[in-house]
Amino acid sequence: MDKTRGRGPAGVAAPRISPVELNDLEDRPDSAFRRGDRHDGARFTRADADGLDLGGSVFSECRFDAVSFNDAQLRGASFRDCVLAELYAPVFRGARSTWQDVELRNPRLGSAELYETGWQSVRIDGGKVDFLNLRGAKLTDVLIRGCIINELDLGAAGAVRVKLEDCTIGSLDLAGAKLKDFDIRGTEFRKVSGLGSLSGLVIDEYQLGLLAPLIAAHLGVTVL
Repeated sequence: MDKTRGRGPAGVAAPRISPVELNDLEDRPDSAFRRGDRHDGARFTRADADGLDLGGSVFSECRFDAVSFNDAQLRGASFRDCVLAELYAPVFRGARSTWQDVELRNPRLGSAELYETGWQSVRIDGGKVDFLNLRGAKLTDVLIRGCIINELDLGAAGAVRVKLEDCTIGSLDLAGAKLKDFDIRGTEFRKVSGLGSLSGLVIDEYQLGLLAPLIAAHLGVTVL
């Protein structure tokens, strides 16, 4: 399968994103949601999964349109070759879940509890997330474009070939993270913590000016 890949002029590796192609999907009602079930080739439209326990469920080659997962338990669930459009959840519980070859389009999430998850070839386009908790997650080939994230926690995460493009980030926590080709050029941010874990971060000159006083303070440097 073709993947979007390449290196920028500075030799930064771009995320390798596999396109998601879904055909001959079967429409299913929200009553089909049950804990631990497997769904292949399904389409869910304006379904309501609020408050359901779907831990350990497997979704393969599925499409979700305007589905609400508010306070649903998706711990340990797996999404593979899936498209989630207009995903809605003031509280999204997906700790230790797996996301591979997934597209999220214009999600609307409040607190997204996605710590210790595994992401591979994941794309997020647009949308808004109040708190994206990816602490301890493993991210490989991830593209987040045009998304507003008030608080992004990547503490102790591992991230390889991740790009935040034209995003707005309020607070970015990188404490203990291990980064490689983590590209945030062109993304706005107000606060960065975990300044001892910036190795592997790719920034532009403007962002360097924003980070310089924070790095100086972290190192105990006095600038007069």
